[in-house]
Amino acid sequence: MARFSGQAARRGWRRGRSVAGEVLVLQLALVVLLVAAAVVTLVLQAREQATADARHRSLAVAQSFAHAPGMVTALKSRDPTTVLQPLAESVRKDTGVDAVVVYNAKGIRYTHPDPSLIGKRIVGPERLVKASLAGKSVTASFKASQGPSVVSGIPVRDTDGSVLGGVSVGITVRNVNATVGRELPVLFGAAGAVLLLSSGGAVLVSRRLRRQTHGLGPLEMARMYEHHDAVLHAIREGVVIVGGDGRLLLANDEARRLLELPADAEGHHVTELGLEAGTAELLLSDRLVSDEVHLAGDRLLAVSTRPTVPDRGRTGRVATLRDTTDLRALAGRAEVAGGRLKLLYDASVRIGTTLDVTRTAEELAELASMRFADTVVVDLAEPILRGDEPVSTERRLLRTAVGGPYRAERFVAPGDMIRYPGSVPQAVALETGEGIHEPDLRGSSRWREDPDQLRRYLDHGIHSLITVPLHARGVTLGLATFSRSRQSAPFEEDDLAVAEELVARAAVCIDNARRYTREHGMAVTLQRSLLPRALPEQEAVEVAHRYLPAQAGVGGDWFDVIPLSGARVALVVGDVVGHGLHAAATMGRLRTAVHNFSALDLPPDELLAHLDDLVARTDLDPAGDEGESMTGATCLYAVYDPVSGHCTVARAGHPGPAVVHPDGRVAFPHVPASPPLGLGGLPFETSELELTEGCRLVLYTDGLVENRDRDLDTGLELLRTALGDATATTPEETCRAVFAAMLPAHRSDDIALLVARTRLLDPAQVADWEVPFDFAAVAEVRAACSRKLAEWGLDEAAFTTELILSELITNALRYGTEPVGVRLLRDHALICEVSDGSSTSPHLRLAATTDEGGRGLFLVSRLARRWGTRYTPRGKVIWAEQPPAAEQQEVPLSLLDDLPL
Repeated sequence: MARFSGQAARRGWRRGRSVAGEVLVLQLALVVLLVAAAVVTLVLQAREQATADARHRSLAVAQSFAHAPGMVTALKSRDPTTVLQPLAESVRKDTGVDAVVVYNAKGIRYTHPDPSLIGKRIVGPERLVKASLAGKSVTASFKASQGPSVVSGIPVRDTDGSVLGGVSVGITVRNVNATVGRELPVLFGAAGAVLLLSSGGAVLVSRRLRRQTHGLGPLEMARMYEHHDAVLHAIREGVVIVGGDGRLLLANDEARRLLELPADAEGHHVTELGLEAGTAELLLSDRLVSDEVHLAGDRLLAVSTRPTVPDRGRTGRVATLRDTTDLRALAGRAEVAGGRLKLLYDASVRIGTTLDVTRTAEELAELASMRFADTVVVDLAEPILRGDEPVSTERRLLRTAVGGPYRAERFVAPGDMIRYPGSVPQAVALETGEGIHEPDLRGSSRWREDPDQLRRYLDHGIHSLITVPLHARGVTLGLATFSRSRQSAPFEEDDLAVAEELVARAAVCIDNARRYTREHGMAVTLQRSLLPRALPEQEAVEVAHRYLPAQAGVGGDWFDVIPLSGARVALVVGDVVGHGLHAAATMGRLRTAVHNFSALDLPPDELLAHLDDLVARTDLDPAGDEGESMTGATCLYAVYDPVSGHCTVARAGHPGPAVVHPDGRVAFPHVPASPPLGLGGLPFETSELELTEGCRLVLYTDGLVENRDRDLDTGLELLRTALGDATATTPEETCRAVFAAMLPAHRSDDIALLVARTRLLDPAQVADWEVPFDFAAVAEVRAACSRKLAEWGLDEAAFTTELILSELITNALRYGTEPVGVRLLRDHALICEVSDGSSTSPHLRLAATTDEGGRGLFLVSRLARRWGTRYTPRGKVIWAEQPPAAEQQEVPLSLLDDLPL
């Protein structure tokens, strides 16, 4: 404790100096108050004397001027002002007063320093004016605009003693105080001298006191020493004080422990204490630092330095030391934990960005190989990739994703089927459902059944491994294996928990992708089952088509080619807004409805009207409240007649068609726009196109020409350019050229494309006759038809054709109206058509034994492959299509019983 006595004495001396300073301040304050009181007293006395002097001076000047010779004569003269004003101003200036005013008995001024006031009634103190005009001499004080003033009034008497007027003299007190003010510097100088002498005496006394007692008594000095010594021993920070000469003045116990100082360190130079070079340099420098880390043996010290109060012209340094070794270790662990949390957060953001099983596994491998392990392998059960669930825990897995520097090596190559023997960590993890931590593969006993795999790991420098099964919703999806090579530290026990959490999050994303893959596959299967698997046989057009579902999900686009009567064909393209199973199912319902309405041979505008009514009624169906509506469907329906080359087109909210002419010219014919299906309220309009042979009619959905990256106009121009490709002449080539030029990188919508190249039926394959409205004409027409069939080489079909025509012509003459006509078409089949002007349609029925008729249409239905009725603006057409000659069967004679003669 004795080593602190000198410092405590110095601190006691500083404390005494502080107390002496306080006494000196009190002494100086007392002297200042006394001097100030004396100065104030002198000033007040000087002001009082100045006021009295002002009264005497104004009274003396007023009496002298009032009793001056010639005053009475001047007052009685005709113009007193001319005589008295110069005299009054001269007296005012000589005596230093402010005003000399002469007034008559009525109080009218004859003189004044301001000439503008001469001739006006005096407005001075009323008491003074009345007293002077009453013959009394008066002196009064009052506040004027210039400040406090003194005015004396003296009466002027005539020789008979009567008052002729008065003289008033005024003086401002400040003018008198100016004289006093000139004496104040002398007063303050004297006061300052007194203050200086008093202060000097107090200072001398204070210094004498400090030198003798240091400001403290023995008891206070002892108490101060005890307090300071207790504080220095109690604090857990080292305290070091270095003098201006670089010698150690003080070091408490904590500083001695941290710096390992010798017992006699105080008084020695800092460089002699065996400190680290950086620490010694800091204690000797003038730098001010806070928590600068320095090494002291095996400790890390946070050092802060500040200057001390200068002593004898030299400034020392005080330094505080804190041991941060444990804090640094704790901070390191906190940093590692923070990194793991950041890894898990990034995993929640970066894993599962797509609904693709393989890509999700790759995201897990990529993230973990950059932030957690050197090599990451993800193996999945093969059914997972198809969207199915594995039947049971499988040890034979498909290597799906690899991350890290060894991903190109054969033993971790993606796409391999991997089978893990029973004792290896991967097999144990799959069997137990728990993660396995192998901190050192070289000492592991789990690889007895697969030493070759262990050797390959060690040959590539891999020395530590963690393997975790991927579980989601009670299903084991696969396995993730994390490994570290010689460049990285081995996995710790805490790393297993991180790996399990990372894999758990990835497993949920992989399972979501698996479920999506399954549902997507179901939707694609449903959609493809609803789309036409093969286009029907027909000779009107040559057709090629393309269909691509959206990458994000199955949509509701569809196309169709529907053969119609009279060798005509219907071309259909439609789109249901939205994606998923509902869109695919809605598309199937609409496609079925179009087929049904087409069987009625309705014109395009009428067919769309029926389709629009169907959609509207479906949306209003109460049973469909829980599902989605069909509103948003669009459709384009075109009917092409190869006999005339005429094409009728109508659309409901769908993009119009494109036509590529044989010379390569591309056109987008105008088709009146109508609202989408289900909105109702507006009629549908048609457009009539005349197409020559070899024209390509192009129908498409909006996914081809419009997406996020381009608008409709840009897409149509790209389509025009693609269709104008001179090398694409067939429908199949056209589809390839369009898809090559226009497919977007990411398909957000379905794309359907239908290209039909038109054909015209040779006029030699068409024969028609006008039938007189007479039953006798039936035989003639039947004979003419037989001759035409002979020309076509269809003699074997003549008998069946005669039977069909006889029945149809007889019905037209019996139940129809004029005009009646017959047409034969030789296409892929033989078509017989009978037209008349009536809109009444015949009906097939089963005649009873006793009925005289009703068997004609039954006979037609047995002889023809298919038959039907279509309506025209001028009536109807009954048609019957016979199969090719190779498919025709012999006509039973029993069918001829009821034929007309």
